[in-house]
Amino acid sequence: MAKRDYYDVLGINKSASPEEIKSAYRKQAVKYHPDKNPGDKSAENKFKEASEAYGILSDKSKKENYDNFGHAAFENSGGQGGGFGGFGGSDFSDIFEDFFGDFGRGGRSNRGSKNNRGSDLRYDLSITLEEAYSGKKQNIQFSSADKCNTCKGNGSKPGYSAERCTYCGGNGKVRSNQGFFTVQQTCPQCSGSGEEITNPCNDCSGSGNKQTSKKISVTIPKGVDDGTRIRLAGKGEAGNRGGASGDLYLFINIKSHDLFKRSDVNLFFEFPISIADAALGTTIEIPTIDGKKAKIKIPDGTQDGKQFRLKGKGMPFMRRGDFGDLYVQVKTEVPVFLNKEQKDLLERFRKIENEKSNPSIRKFFEKAKSFWKN
Repeated sequence: MAKRDYYDVLGINKSASPEEIKSAYRKQAVKYHPDKNPGDKSAENKFKEASEAYGILSDKSKKENYDNFGHAAFENSGGQGGGFGGFGGSDFSDIFEDFFGDFGRGGRSNRGSKNNRGSDLRYDLSITLEEAYSGKKQNIQFSSADKCNTCKGNGSKPGYSAERCTYCGGNGKVRSNQGFFTVQQTCPQCSGSGEEITNPCNDCSGSGNKQTSKKISVTIPKGVDDGTRIRLAGKGEAGNRGGASGDLYLFINIKSHDLFKRSDVNLFFEFPISIADAALGTTIEIPTIDGKKAKIKIPDGTQDGKQFRLKGKGMPFMRRGDFGDLYVQVKTEVPVFLNKEQKDLLERFRKIENEKSNPSIRKFFEKAKSFWKN
């Protein structure tokens, strides 16, 4: 089967710069890499094809020969024109060092500190709606792995230190052959640190950490909502053998309130009034979340369910100076347990009330009469 043109394989033209060639190959390599397409023979072949094309076009002299003579330039080169041998004698991992960072060669790995990073922790904190309104500082206590005081976090007995890992020779990585290419991986013995603890600390068994109880002060900002997550960098568990500490995440739970219901930065509550107040009008005094009071004028003829808005009396926006609104919904209460005088007054009122006083009732019965007639 005839080989495809190397430029077509990478999707570029002959005038492509070295950077464009590398970028085109990177896209192909990432897309068809065997690790991303396990068992896919077609992807594996495309990966090999792209690698072969890059091996030629990334080499200035080979590219020149290819541009002049095509594939024929390498037919008698002992197979050096394609495959991974086409990388000018470099190891397969060289090209992927730029792309994936896990195939680099030589020197101690800098990934050990990442592998030794401490775990992140979660702390659920319940606060009241008033505390969410005003913000607060609070001490919290939790159990966590902290740096061992005996060995100062290095894992070795006092007077001793870690030694070069015998498995990886201190590189932090080991190589293995997988089919047609070489893979470089984090050392399973030292977790990429390149060191071994041969004389472990008696207090922490070589981990560098001990379980302890921590107490820290946290600041809850104004305006937090239910489910808000607050990240405290470096307040999680300490990393092994001097590794970076994890983070502590506070998850905020807002307790239900007896009066107010919250929706984002707005607050809502129902205020009961009598039939007389709804009909004649009145002025009511209501509570606000800041512990103060506000007055609302109820006009005469106010219907049940009427909503009044108090601007700026809701919850604060986080990290801003403005506030949401407070919505008060009027709930007209029908009186119960009436005495004789109250009943007599209502009977007199019923006799003298007319359709003009109850427009909604009048409209309803007009519609009902039309329905019955039809």
